[in-house]
Formats: sequence, C-alpha cells, structure tokens
Amino acid sequence: MAMQLFRPHRVAVLALEPVIGYDMSIPPAAFGYATGPDGSALYDVAVCGVDTAPVPTPSGYAIVPANGPELLESADTVIIPGTRLSGPRTDGTVPGPVADALATIRPGTRLMSICTGAFVLAAAGLLDGRPATTHWAYAEQFRALYPRVLLDENALFVDDGDVLTSAGLSAGMDLCLHVLRRDHGSTVVNRVARHLVVPPYRDGGQSQFIERGLPDPGSAGTAPTRDWALQHLGEPLDLVTLAEHAQMSVRTFSRRFKAETGLSPGAWVQQQRLRHARHLLETTDLSVERVASGAGLGSAAALRHHMRIELGVSPLRYRQTFRSGV
Repeated sequence: MAMQLFRPHRVAVLALEPVIGYDMSIPPAAFGYATGPDGSALYDVAVCGVDTAPVPTPSGYAIVPANGPELLESADTVIIPGTRLSGPRTDGTVPGPVADALATIRPGTRLMSICTGAFVLAAAGLLDGRPATTHWAYAEQFRALYPRVLLDENALFVDDGDVLTSAGLSAGMDLCLHVLRRDHGSTVVNRVARHLVVPPYRDGGQSQFIERGLPDPGSAGTAPTRDWALQHLGEPLDLVTLAEHAQMSVRTFSRRFKAETGLSPGAWVQQQRLRHARHLLETTDLSVERVASGAGLGSAAALRHHMRIELGVSPLRYRQTFRSGV
C-alpha cells in the first residue's frame, strides 16, 4: 500500500478593507510557527483579498495580498480579521465582491473571525442562532444589527465547532492558540507560544478586559498577592488569608481585587486551581487524585465535578485529548 503523503492544513486569511493590521498579523504568526516533531509545517497559511490590490489599514499602511479569492475554494480554515468594512459594520449587508468570495468557501470549511471580523460572518448569515463574540466596545452595535446571533461580549473567544469567533485584537491570538491546541495538543501550542512570547492558554470563558474603574491612587494593588497565591494553590487560600498577605482589610482587599481582575477572590482562586489542574493533566503522569491535591481542589471527585461543569469532560478524557497530539 502506498504511503499517504502529509498535506499541511490550508489556512486562508481574508483581508477586507480597511483591515485591522494587528488582527491581520496574528494568524500567519500563530499557525506559521506550528511544526511537527520533524520540523515540518503543520499549516500552509496564506493571505488573500477579494482581488490582489493593496488592502488599506486604518493605520497608514496597506497590505498587499499574494492571492485573490480563489484561495478560499481550497482552504480548510478561513479566517476573517477585524475590519471596518462598510455594510457589515453599518447596515448588516455584504458588498457584492465579498459575498461572491464567501460563496466560494466549501461546505464544512472551518470559519474563524477576529474582533470585528464577526460582523462579516454575521452579515452573511453564518452566525444566526449560534453563540459568538466580538470586541466588547462594539457589542451594542453588533446586537442591534444581528439580533439572531447569541452574542457573548464577555468571552475572549467562542468555539462553536466549525465556527469560532474571538474578541478584540489580542484575543485573536488566544483563539488561534486554542485552535492549535484543539488540532495538535499542548506540545505544539506550548512551543508556538514560547516562540511568540505569549501565554499558551487563556480560557475562552475568561472575561475580556472591559473598561473598569481604576484602584485607588497610591494603592499597591493585589497583584503581589495574586502572584503569591499562584505559588501556593495547593494550600488553603480563603479570603482572610489573602487579605492578610496583602496587608489589607477583607473589605478593602475584596473591593480592589474585583476592580483589578473582574472576579471575586474566591472565583479567581477557583479559576487558577482548575487551570493548574489542566496543566498538570497535560504535562505530567500524576494520578487524578494527586492532580486534584496539587491544584488545591481536594479530591479526585471534586476535580471531576469542576471539570464536568466548566469543560464538559472528565479529567481522563481531557488528558487523552490534549496529550494525543504531536
């Protein structure tokens, strides 16, 4: 039997004018640095436009796509970065050339958007009845234009299987790393994140950094205590213990903590413990009981309970999923 040759997954990044240059740069970087154990590229990433004319950005420069819309016909994944394209951003319509380009995408192709790229997917009717997100600053406008979309402006990204959307700007990197993780597991995504000098994982359910009031002037903040807590997740971390470490009253600590993180101290600790448990499941052979203990979640039963609620999977299934990639 002839050996089947490996073909990299084809990613087409569709630049629509005026494209947000920062968003545009994320997919080629994230997917372009993904390699297998032998150093071979796992993805073939290319940029296209509705034609090959320069695509302006709002930042005083233009991007010249190497390909026209024909690239979309053979893509396995199509990504639409943020854009200020009139129509999707103003009245819910799709300009003719863009509609023609989107019509060439094969059924079953994975679709992704970064930031306001979600407006284009929504205008094309591809998000109707589906959960999605976009930049928090444009949530009200998005909801008014596309009431059929189940918008969650608090999420960093939303994975709805074959259609995935991210919040603004840097959340696009979180989405791309999530997809890398889903496709190839933790080893690949950790290697890419290390190269790009970014965190390898932020949960899609983590809130966007929506504008909030600043802590009191002169406040040292709760960051030192959060750093300390991350080193002691296996120990009791009740509110009194955290407030004492910060040398604040419980009331002041709680107020400042919520202002800085958007979460209560208890919810934040729980989030970090679950995140650490996931890291241990991905990178060690520790038993589920020892993972639960090391993350401060108590028992294996408690870890299973929290993972079922937060992720819908058991610890063992999670480990199998994210340690099965290359």
